[in-house]
Parts: sequence; structure tokens; C-alpha cells
Amino acid sequence: MEAIVLAGGLGTRLRQVVQDLPKPLAPVAGRPFLAIVLDHLSRQGFTSVVLSVGYKHEQVRAAFGDAFAGLSLRYAVEETPLGTGGAIRLATRRCEESEIFVMNGDTYLEVEFGAMRQAHRAARARLSVCTVQVPDVARYGAVVVEGSRIAGFAAGGSAGPGPINAGVYLMARDLLEGMGLPEAFSFERDVLAPKLDELRPLAFAARGMFIDIGIPADYARAQQLFASP
Repeated sequence: MEAIVLAGGLGTRLRQVVQDLPKPLAPVAGRPFLAIVLDHLSRQGFTSVVLSVGYKHEQVRAAFGDAFAGLSLRYAVEETPLGTGGAIRLATRRCEESEIFVMNGDTYLEVEFGAMRQAHRAARARLSVCTVQVPDVARYGAVVVEGSRIAGFAAGGSAGPGPINAGVYLMARDLLEGMGLPEAFSFERDVLAPKLDELRPLAFAARGMFIDIGIPADYARAQQLFASP
């Protein structure tokens, strides 16, 4: 299996606790958080990862090189910020498989990737979206699932427990080609939401742990979750 890990964010919300480091290198339990993510992918059977990098990308490359935990690593470097969609499209051009997992380098999600791929293929989907249940959807926005498909996204401001888009996708490598999209664009706002009826994304529910270290409170929580026993 092959994955794109989006690791090019500026990490502005973490600057008060993590300075002078790209967000994927933020130390969690004594290790770069990206190392924890890559270890998980290796255990799940991935063999190849394209790291989508931008801000201080030289530090990421210096930390991980061309191989890590049995994974072959390649780099897609954003010379200027491309948004999530532009970053994904650039990285897919470095990929080799016909279907690619995409995920965020500041998020850890326990999901059975093999089962997700099996469901994706059985449904003959071109795009599958991983969902996860959280205690409060306010930070992320809720996702609406009807049957096995993503049907919509709830308006902002809603709160309480519910499923969210976990930011893990399985997509055809050429999904974003031929859409007439600009160089820089948001995958969520410019593709996923407006093209729901066309794409009919498959919803795949993850049951395991989910944490996004993008804000200081969850970054602190991650230190406890990944601390050695």
C-alpha cells in the first residue's frame, strides 16, 4: 500500500509550545510526531510513502531521509503554499500505485487500512472518506452519512457527539486531474463538498484512537497518550 502524508503545514497554532520546528517534527513522548504516524503505517503493511512538505522541509528530510521503519520515502515539495488539494495533486504525481491513501501528518488515527481498501474496491469507489466518532464535533464540523455514502457536511457551529471527517482518504491517483482546478486549492472546500453528488464518496468508519495535535491542548494530551508505560 502507498500513502501520501501531508506534512507541510505552518503549525501556527502550535507556535507557543513548539518553536522553530515544522509541525510534523513536534516532539511527542520524545519522538517527532511524524515518526509515530510512520511507524503506524509500517505496522499496517504500507511499503511506500510520499511526504508532502513545505515549511522547513529540509528539516523533515534531514530527520527521515529516504527510508524509515521499512518504508520507502519520497518527497513532494511545495515551493509556495498550495492548499490541501494542490498539495495532494502534486504528491500524487510522485506516486506509483493506482489508488493512494492520503492523511495528515499531524493526526494519528487507528484504522484498519486493509479493510478500508477492501471496502473501497468492493464499492468500486473512486474516493473513500474515513469517519470517526468524537465527543464534540464543534472543532471539526460533523459529517452526514447516509447508508454507506458521505451525504453532506453539517453547518459550522454544531456541537455535541457525532462523526467527523477524520482526514484520511483513499482515492484514485488521477482523481484530481482534469477537473480544471487552480494550482492552489482546498480539497475539502473546492472538491469534496461541491462535488459530493458526482464523487459519491464511500464512508468508512474507524473505531480506534483519534488525535489531532494541531492545538496546544491536544498536543499536551498526545504526550500522555503516547508516553511509554
